[in-house]
Amino acid sequence: MPAAKAKPAAKSAPAKPAAKAAAAKPAPAAKAAPAAKAAAPAKTVAARSGAKPWLESYPANVPAEMPPLAHSSIGDLLTEACRQYAGRPAFSCMGKSMSYGELERMSTAFAAWLQSKGLAKGARVAIMMPNVLQYPVAMMAILRAGYTVVNVNPLYTPRELEHQLKDSGAEAIIILENFATTLQAVVARTQVKHVVVASMGEMLGLKGLLVNLVVRRVKKLVPAWSLPGHVKFMAALKEGSGLSFKPVAVKADDIAFLQYTGGTTGVSKGAMLIHSNVLANVAQLALWVEDAYTVRPKPPHLTFVCALPLYHIFALTVNALMGMQQGALNVLIPNPRDIPGFVKELGKFQFNIFPGLNTLFNALTNNEDFRKLDFSGLILSLGGGMAVQRPVAERWKKATGNHITEGYGLSETSPVATANKCSSPDFTGTIGLPLPSTDIAIRDEDDNDMPLGEVGEICIRGPQVMAGYWNRPDETAKVMTSDGFFKSGDMGFMDERGFTKIVDRKKDMILVSGFNVYPNELEDVVAQHPGVLEVAAVGVPDEHSGEVPKLFVVRKDPDLTVETLIAYCRENLTGYKRPKYIEFRTELPKTNVGKILRRELRG
Repeated sequence: MPAAKAKPAAKSAPAKPAAKAAAAKPAPAAKAAPAAKAAAPAKTVAARSGAKPWLESYPANVPAEMPPLAHSSIGDLLTEACRQYAGRPAFSCMGKSMSYGELERMSTAFAAWLQSKGLAKGARVAIMMPNVLQYPVAMMAILRAGYTVVNVNPLYTPRELEHQLKDSGAEAIIILENFATTLQAVVARTQVKHVVVASMGEMLGLKGLLVNLVVRRVKKLVPAWSLPGHVKFMAALKEGSGLSFKPVAVKADDIAFLQYTGGTTGVSKGAMLIHSNVLANVAQLALWVEDAYTVRPKPPHLTFVCALPLYHIFALTVNALMGMQQGALNVLIPNPRDIPGFVKELGKFQFNIFPGLNTLFNALTNNEDFRKLDFSGLILSLGGGMAVQRPVAERWKKATGNHITEGYGLSETSPVATANKCSSPDFTGTIGLPLPSTDIAIRDEDDNDMPLGEVGEICIRGPQVMAGYWNRPDETAKVMTSDGFFKSGDMGFMDERGFTKIVDRKKDMILVSGFNVYPNELEDVVAQHPGVLEVAAVGVPDEHSGEVPKLFVVRKDPDLTVETLIAYCRENLTGYKRPKYIEFRTELPKTNVGKILRRELRG
């Protein structure tokens, strides 16, 4: 997203966009309600009566129901993949590959090291890293050792990091040194006892020495930090290789990931994704993508482009987990905002599957060198995280010869709930059909099923739906219905063929390049500035990000400037949450009880 200069004026002024917690026992895992048997197409999406109009549109080779899961834990799935594909490359980063066999060996060593720290089964371990080779090692080790992964956005501010570490009760963290200064600011106020620090170059061989030199000294991307008692990632691996890893009995309803998401309140909550949730979604996706190979033959060794961050549920499930299940190579892109560098890396591979967001597809199609790449191997372009805009989809197909297959889901659904058919000849503009063993209901505010073609809230039931929010039974109750549906907060309708289209969001959430931004959080932060009397945040359309935050501010201090507020936001909000526009007003529109009317501000 290009930077726009801020101007202190009464009119809208664009601000500079950036580059892109003690836990009680969790509630018992929610059991996904079994999907009903197929029924004839009906005029109503009658979930309670079993009508499933989408089955009439299902790909011929995809079953309506998925078979029983072959594994009880993600660790078992990944270990089996590592042994089955031991000689194949699993992940590649900055020219260095790591084989499945090496991944198993290193994850075993790191799991043994974690176990040696005396962490109890189910302990939360945070990962705060971009797409580097250490991520899959750490993720697999944590799961195999019987712990829970807490994914953390590495661009978080100290305030945001502190909340997530405290809320999850994380006892350990693996962090890239570039972000260690953020942890330094808050670690004493958290339950974290063990800190492992990684560097960009340490797993890249001899080249890594140069990489670390450039990152630290030339680009100065590693601010000074001090974390007494920390252990270097490679030292932990070395120590762990001399220890004995003790296999742990991990059950299907144990929590695999705490995936943090905001929800309507803006209070960041951990979606409890149990092992069976994520395993189910991997299995559903594996069945679904087989439809693509009815059009193009499946290559013996698949290559995935992994430009989306692995700490985000989309890339975590689609790239890391499904990719490994398929024995694929994932090409890790640590900084996809560096489009020239990204394109140069793509030129080294014959890639087959390309998950992305609208913003990424848009940026790439506007790069001349990208359009010159060889796309002969590209079979699937998967769009998610935010709505894919039709003009972007058209440019992508023109550049690559491959259309974007759009899907839909949320952190709470592991994440994929619906997707378009992989054999479809073109972009549809819908979010597609429910995956196998998944039901979609369109409901009104009284929880009644809506007729086909009428707008209601999109509700999702299936084995991929979370067990609930960590330590927040009240919030869980708000989003789960008595018959097992998760209320997405998104408004849409289903057509006669069973395809769902999103028309609006019930939530006030702002979606910036696939990341959720919650107005309440922005307002709470900005309202703490001494020069601010009142503030409201809304999302406004943006060509590059889909939406960006805009603030409407009533000043307490008449000398308060846009620049001052931008600097304040930079200190307290991570990049994608920062406002691009700030407008000063003398008053904000309110209801008769004093609630600010965001809808009037949206215009």
